[in-house]
Amino acid sequence: MSNTSRKLSSDEVSALMEGLQSGEITANSGLNNDVEVTDFTFGSDNLELLGDYYALRLINERFARLVRSIFLPMIRLQPKINPFPPEVKTYDEYSAGLNSFMSLSTSRIDELRGSMLLVLEPSFISVLTNCYYGGKLANFPSAKAEFTATEDRIIEIVSDGITQCLETAWKDLMPITIKHQSREINPQFATLVESSDSVIICSFVVQLPNVDSASFDIIYPLQTLKPIASLLRSRVQSDVINDDISWRERLEKSVLNIPLPVSAILSEPSVSLSNLVQFKEGDVMNLPPVDGVDFFVNDKILFKAEIGETNGQVAVSLKNRL
Repeated sequence: MSNTSRKLSSDEVSALMEGLQSGEITANSGLNNDVEVTDFTFGSDNLELLGDYYALRLINERFARLVRSIFLPMIRLQPKINPFPPEVKTYDEYSAGLNSFMSLSTSRIDELRGSMLLVLEPSFISVLTNCYYGGKLANFPSAKAEFTATEDRIIEIVSDGITQCLETAWKDLMPITIKHQSREINPQFATLVESSDSVIICSFVVQLPNVDSASFDIIYPLQTLKPIASLLRSRVQSDVINDDISWRERLEKSVLNIPLPVSAILSEPSVSLSNLVQFKEGDVMNLPPVDGVDFFVNDKILFKAEIGETNGQVAVSLKNRL
């Protein structure tokens, strides 16, 4: 096999330099002219401030899987949630693309000594509210200027659920504690950082059937994540997260943990009223032969059992299920 790559000889290097100086060879020689080429200055890309964001991308992907369990009980179907790659903008640039009416929840991350912002669309809140209270999955007009008390409660439920999922998704990188601080509906009043400060935008798209796709954003100030830049450039291994279970499994676990009262009836003798009124303390009533004990669960008979004893206590042994 011949080696197609080799070093240039001194004569070839001299001929190349002479061709560049004389203009016979241009810097674009060998390029396909049909391909559009743009100039790029190394270091000008904001994403280079924290490397390739590999760890943050993994966190967002894990979070997108976990957060489905928050929306599933509301809309009664498994939504598909896709994360977008993290994007860096100034806070002013990001705010300029928002409507004047949004749900903006500011929280504090104690371990990073910084804040984060959760941004939800009003139309998405309306869809969740309608489905949560038994309505159909459908689009709603967004021409309003404030949330109702019911929608505020849905925002609180969703925000708390997102916070818990986000804390779980961060566990592999580092444990964080997110505490709610304030909630606003106008981006001008959401004081996350100064308008000229850079923020990292993590966007998530929620795909729903027969309605428009919804989205929500999680915003981190760049200064908040800078202290862990080396961690964000690391290749995180998923060896901590083990609770990515489906809603059906969690529902089954909850149902199986419901306490139920149980009881067993030894015998049900019959006695006349005349004998009953003559009973006094210390009298003994003879019971007829017992052919099995009725075992009840929540007043419903489920088993035939036998009376017995275990560890010095009266017990019943379940024999036949009815």
